[in-house]
This record gives sequence, structure tokens and C-alpha cells, in this order.
Amino acid sequence: MTQPNSRPPIRFRGRSFMALVLAPSAPVHDWLEDLDALARRSPAFFVGRPVILDVSGLGLDRVDLAGLVTDLKARDVTVMGIEGAKSGSLGEGLPPAPAGGRPVDDVATPDAPTPVEPPRAPRSLFLDQPVRSGQTILHLDGDITIMGSVASGAEVIAGGSIHIYGALRGRAIAGASGNPDARITCRKFEPELLAIDGLYRTADDLGPERRGQPAQVRLDGDSIKIAALE
Repeated sequence: MTQPNSRPPIRFRGRSFMALVLAPSAPVHDWLEDLDALARRSPAFFVGRPVILDVSGLGLDRVDLAGLVTDLKARDVTVMGIEGAKSGSLGEGLPPAPAGGRPVDDVATPDAPTPVEPPRAPRSLFLDQPVRSGQTILHLDGDITIMGSVASGAEVIAGGSIHIYGALRGRAIAGASGNPDARITCRKFEPELLAIDGLYRTADDLGPERRGQPAQVRLDGDSIKIAALE
């Protein structure tokens, strides 16, 4: 008599992860040189980070696209998906196009109004302890407030603003969910890297003007502005 299969069924679960989106600009060779400059200023920036490569508007054929992925792999950039590629240019040996979502015209219109749940108010994350070197604090639902310092080699990523009541010596990435109004504030300004809504500046770009002083960081158009914290 055949025994029933006692193994549990295969299960699939959906899960969301945060990935960086790299959007090269032409000429790609010059863009790669800029990427190398970023890597020299912040060597661990891409370590352990999944990346989506957006090649929209570049018109790369399969050979050029494969070469770009190879160039990025040599720089320890892990490409997990490619957006904006020409039809037929992906396939064996290249990351797939990211899946998910439906075109707007595929969404059925309901016959009767459907109750819409109001958006959740952003939730703030408070940390009573400092952030140590090697730690990453990720909170995309709102602001992050840290009562201590952020050590060199540490990283704080917020969907909203970042408020640090001690020294900022690591990396602070605010507005990571697409919020250009986000700010970064700290009592002692010594960052390795700053970013708001995808725009970044490294320590080499910041200059000595506010170093070691209380400071606030915000966007002004396409520029990152640093001012005194009063």
C-alpha cells in the first residue's frame, strides 16, 4: 500500500524588499567613471544592496546591455532586475525585468463606489541608543529620531526625515520613499554620506564649513543645502 506523502506542500510567500535604482546616463562610459568616483569616496555603498538597473532612453542592444551588467558586476554592484530594456534584449544570462503591477487600463471599474481606506499616517521610529558601526537602521514609514550618535560605518535610512541628537558620522539617507521635503538634522555634523529623495553628497563634496557643528540638511530644487541648526 502506498503511503501518503508526508512532506508539507510547497509554499510561496510574497515579500517586499528595498532596492536601489541605478539609472545610467549617456555616455555610459562617463557615467561609469562617476560611479567609480562614488565608490572611491564610499567603498561600501553598494555592498549587500540589491540594485534595479533602469536603462530607459539609452537604447542599448543586448550586447551593450550585457557589457554594462558585466561592468557593474566587476564593481560589486548586484543587478537583480533591468527596467526599460528594448524588446527582446533580455533573456539568458541577463537579469529579468522586474515583475509586478498591472497597466491602468487592465483595472476593472467597479459598478458601485468602493470604500477606500484612508492612508496611514507616517509612523516615527525612536531609538534611545546610538547606532553602532556596521548597523543599518531602515524605516520607510516615517521619520527616524536617534537620541544618540550615528557612528562611522553605520547607516540610517528613513522614508521621512532623520533627527540625530548626537553626532552624525555615518550615512544618513532621508526621503527614501520619495519625499523631497524630508530633512536631516544633527548636533554634530561629520557625515560620510548624505542623501535626500535620491540626491546624495559624500564627505568629500561637503567641505569643512559646517563640520563638527549642529546642522540641518534639506533639498532646494536639485541641490542639497546645509545650514546651521538653530
